[in-house]
This record gives sequence, C-alpha cells and structure tokens, in this order.
Amino acid sequence: MGRQDRIAAALNEGLKPTALQVIDESQQHAGHAGARPGGETHYRVRVTAAAFAGKSRVDRHRLVNALLKEEFDAGLHALAIHAKVDGE
Repeated sequence: MGRQDRIAAALNEGLKPTALQVIDESQQHAGHAGARPGGETHYRVRVTAAAFAGKSRVDRHRLVNALLKEEFDAGLHALAIHAKVDGE
C-alpha cells in the first residue's frame, strides 16, 4: 500500500469523513526541501467530517496531523490541510 492509500485509510478510520481527497503534490516540489526521488513527500488533503464540529482551524489541523504521525515519522514532509464540517 502506498503512502496516499495509507493517508486515506488513517483519515477514514479516524474521522469517518463524508468527503475526502488525498492529492500527491510531490512532483510540484522536486528540488525543494524534503523532496525525494520517487515522491510521496508532499500531499494535500481535503476532508469534511463531523469530527471537526466546534473545533478551531488549528485544532482541526492538529487532529489530522496526529492521525498521520506515523506517516510523518516515515518521511512525509509536507501536508496542506483543508478541513471542514458539512455546510461550511
């Protein structure tokens, strides 16, 4: 299973989102800090989940980052997060 699939699995399990997109943007960062041959270092996630209700933007990002700690420990370098609740 590749990193993109592992990210999706972790977020699906931890958040039970109503919408989720995991986009590998590694190719756009070739030559930048943290980039590696073969990619899988820079991602963007767009996630909509009830778990974010009542949470600030910072708390939403902390929740996503905590769910993906193992991926960061294994070489995920950058993650752009768009986290919202249905209707936002």
